[in-house]
Amino acid sequence: DSSLLLQSTHNVTVNARNSNGEVTGRLNVGPKMVEFHGQQFQINSKDGKPLFTVDENEVVIGTDKLRVTGPEGALFEHSVETPLVKAEAFKQLRLESPTRSLSMDAPRGINIKAQTGNIEALSQMDIKLHSSDGVLLLDAETVRLPKLPQGTRGGSSISQGLYEICVCPDGKLYLSVAGVGSTCQEYSRVCQ
Repeated sequence: DSSLLLQSTHNVTVNARNSNGEVTGRLNVGPKMVEFHGQQFQINSKDGKPLFTVDENEVVIGTDKLRVTGPEGALFEHSVETPLVKAEAFKQLRLESPTRSLSMDAPRGINIKAQTGNIEALSQMDIKLHSSDGVLLLDAETVRLPKLPQGTRGGSSISQGLYEICVCPDGKLYLSVAGVGSTCQEYSRVCQ
């Protein structure tokens, strides 16, 4: 019932050998580093549950939560595969690529949902919504396009503050004061 103390001014090495005397595992505790040589390294909890396992093919962390506390977060040289990306409670979740693009690919769809807040997409350049085999559905109580340019007044009817959305041949949208008939002009100066 007493501790075993191994002490050295340089390092302490513990070797495991097989029946032929060959070293199959080595633990080296030095003044600046702890080193392990073997086929697998594993740390278990008190009840025997594997918490951290390393072998030549993978690293497995078996805890319920992995916390990375460094200011730069976690750096992945290649891809990340996970069924869930979730922020800590009451904290924002950010997916950011400061110098390159950010890509999310899923063969069966991508769902972005905000239960009680807004969803914002901000871009210095274009934001493109493209569906190769389907429709683009804007399903909301109000759809606003506040910065559309306005075309010249078309027909001569009282518009009552109503506008129609016109489409240029190249797909650009613009507003035109509503009339009895359509006030859209294919060659409006807005389209030029």
